[in-house]
Formats: sequence, C-alpha cells, structure tokens
Amino acid sequence: MMKLKLNVIFFSTLREATGREEMILTLNGDGPVLVRDVLAMLYEQIPKLREWDGQVLLALDQAYVNRDAEVVDGQELAIMPPVQGG
Repeated sequence: MMKLKLNVIFFSTLREATGREEMILTLNGDGPVLVRDVLAMLYEQIPKLREWDGQVLLALDQAYVNRDAEVVDGQELAIMPPVQGG
C-alpha cells in the first residue's frame, strides 16, 4: 500500500466556503490516485465544497488539469472557483 501526501490550496470564495486556505491530505491506495479521488475525499471532509462540484478549476503544481489526472506524492492541488468576467 502506498501513502501519498498532497497539499491542497483553496482560492477566493472557496476559502470562505471551506474555512481554510490550505490543508495537507494523506491518501492511502494500491493503485493510481486521480484528482477525482481527491475531490471525493474532500467532499466527505468538507461537505460545503460539494456545492461547487462541476464548476471548479483544478491545477496540479500550477498546471491546469482535469479530474482524470494522476496525483503523485508531494504535489500541490489548487482548487479555484470559476473565473468571472467583469
């Protein structure tokens, strides 16, 4: 079984929704861990975050990714609300 640590950063209105700027997640698994797995875990821990599902922008180590991207130990996952124009 592998252990994976991930730093999760919340931006803008998601900071207010989650009540935090960042958190460290430790995940255990036997196979690849995908961004969608991380989101599922976060939704369990922070149910209010689920309200943003389908709208958030995701980046691993400052590169935009989709939910099928594989996460490796030590990465940083940024979760951002949709960009709003003005």
